[in-house]
Amino acid sequence: MSRVTAIRTSVCAIGLVFLLVSILPQPASAEACRLSPQHAGVMFPVDRIDAAWACRLQPIIDEFTTANKIGPIQTPLQESVYVYLLDRPPLAAALVNRLELGLYKAEQRGPGRYWGDDGEGTVGLVELVYQDPRHRLYYLEGSHHSTLLPHLTGKAVVMLSMARVKDAAGQDAVETTLVSYTRLDNRVLAGLVSLLRPLVGRTVSRKLMKGINAVNQLGMEMRRHPDRVLFEATDPPPLPSEDVAFLKQALANMSSAGNIQEKEPASR
Repeated sequence: MSRVTAIRTSVCAIGLVFLLVSILPQPASAEACRLSPQHAGVMFPVDRIDAAWACRLQPIIDEFTTANKIGPIQTPLQESVYVYLLDRPPLAAALVNRLELGLYKAEQRGPGRYWGDDGEGTVGLVELVYQDPRHRLYYLEGSHHSTLLPHLTGKAVVMLSMARVKDAAGQDAVETTLVSYTRLDNRVLAGLVSLLRPLVGRTVSRKLMKGINAVNQLGMEMRRHPDRVLFEATDPPPLPSEDVAFLKQALANMSSAGNIQEKEPASR
């Protein structure tokens, strides 16, 4: 091959590369991905989310199959205990299982990344995208199988907002509101959204409520039967030592607070 021919071949190859790059679909610019701060009437600090994450979440939110709002719902736990359990799904799942409040399984798969199974056909990965003292935002990839629905796979965005409140008895509690967006992977099924949305929407709502109810029941057990909770936490094989130490302190504080509440009416 002559030198001139080689140069022409190289120039053509380079030109072909630039042509392909110009016509292939380009990834969305991080600067172009903007998420609304208001979802189902609740404000979330989405402006603090990493730009790359915003571009991953935007298609799910903008082209959702179902959107759901749950709450506000009160959980009978002190905020410190609630947050500790919220940020440690394996611990919360282990306590729920040992206390026979559910069939959850959870394993940590990296920093802020967890695998979970609700015991009723739904499994998947949950990744923490953003957190601050009042909010959590999660990205989920999972699948669901049941007799009512075909095998479904999809992605979801779950936004959580929490506030410290007092319950009817004057004890500390946490009020939680969840907003979720789910998008099915299967285009054929997603195209039947008008038929599937009621079923999928009810399923997602039920799954979210199931998790919230399990945590609520766990909170009640911790208040009413702290000895049982501690026994289950230390029963072989015991939970991690740092979790047991936290539970001992938390249960002692909750027991003391309960005793104070019971004595106050009699002292008046």
